[in-house]
Amino acid sequence: MAALGWLTPRRRSATARSVLAGEASAEAARKSSQEAQEAPQVAEEEPEFPVIGDDKAAAFFDLDNTVMQGAALFHFGRGLYKRKFFETRDLARFAWQQAWFRLAGVEDPEHMQDARDSALSIVKGHRVAELASIGEEIYDEYMADRIWPGTRALAQAHLDAGQKVWLVTAAPVEIAQVIARRLGLTGALGTVAESVDGVYTGKLVGEPLHGPAKAEAVRALAAAEGLDLSRCAAYSDSHNDIPMLSLVGHPYAINPDAKLRRHARAMDWRLRDYRTGRKAAKVGIPAAAGVGAVAGGTAAAIALSRRRR
Repeated sequence: MAALGWLTPRRRSATARSVLAGEASAEAARKSSQEAQEAPQVAEEEPEFPVIGDDKAAAFFDLDNTVMQGAALFHFGRGLYKRKFFETRDLARFAWQQAWFRLAGVEDPEHMQDARDSALSIVKGHRVAELASIGEEIYDEYMADRIWPGTRALAQAHLDAGQKVWLVTAAPVEIAQVIARRLGLTGALGTVAESVDGVYTGKLVGEPLHGPAKAEAVRALAAAEGLDLSRCAAYSDSHNDIPMLSLVGHPYAINPDAKLRRHARAMDWRLRDYRTGRKAAKVGIPAAAGVGAVAGGTAAAIALSRRRR
């Protein structure tokens, strides 16, 4: 059995399943919100953005390698292993997938297909409340120290301007909501797993919130919240999120993979890279914001650092 994760869809266009996944995620996200805490100011070269008091604007942040180092689902998988949700032999495969993810910086469709099927089989029969409670513990154990301070500061700038801030991730919405709440964000859009009477069935509602499905979720949430997407911002590290980034008037490439970096430069999108102190200095981020948490996930990934110009 493989590590915990969700499928990266191979088709790139929005389908009926993408729309269903997006709308289901938007509905789930609106149920979880929290007021923000104090934060640093936005980068100096953008003194007028975000616009204070603009209630038609919001910000949407990808999670893995944008807000947090590594993949949230792999860290969650470590926590489930610790709690005997799966066996030791599965941990080696899990460790390899996390190491590969950190090396390549992108999701491999074959890995994610395998991971998604395993994830559904792991949670099948478990109560939604149980996984949410475990998620709180796992956040403290494996995720809290892996939040990128620079991205966190950008999110806080939107909150300080009176705007809502949402995570948008392929991770299960229950886990995404835990992370959003701990960071003081408004809420989270995530993959919605089907449940009946509070128990997971082992199926998804629609498909994983990835690629086009993320864009559909943001579009659905914006419509429900009365937002003007041309005044909104979106942040991601992955070229898979170009559909979401293209929806908004203020797209940002954060710790971008090679394809997103090229696209962002071609489109004149703003870039931020917090993976090394040198890169943070290049884009004018406060020194403290360039210091990430220790690279983690598994022993195979500990010494790994993704470096791009």
